Amino acid sequence: MMFLLRTAFWIGVVLALLPSFGPKQSAPPVAGFGATEAVTAASATFGDVIGFCNRQPDACAAGAQFASAFGQRAEAGAKMLYEIVGEKLAKAERTADATGATGGRPAGDVKLSQNTLNPADLTPAWRGPNHKGSI
Repeated sequence: MMFLLRTAFWIGVVLALLPSFGPKQSAPPVAGFGATEAVTAASATFGDVIGFCNRQPDACAAGAQFASAFGQRAEAGAKMLYEIVGEKLAKAERTADATGATGGRPAGDVKLSQNTLNPADLTPAWRGPNHKGSI
């Protein structure tokens, strides 16, 4: 099922990006179309969208139902993905805990090293001048 969804998605992307080979229609140039006309057109479109549910209540209800169903499915899919990723991470963590930092050996076979100090740890601390004879 997932393969079909992925295939449909990528085919849709490819079809959207392909140029159309039909006859090209050029739109007649609009003279005097400036910023004020664009704002007027945008506000008229916004007002029309707001009044859509008043004119078409059935379409608005169907859209709300679709959005709700889509949201529930998206939530269920995200939960499923979260659980799958969580299980894989937990499995990887258990595997790492079982082998530890021993290079693939089980944690019970760990040999503790005796020489863990580096050269900076081995240098003696500075003690200052010897003051035995003073005062």
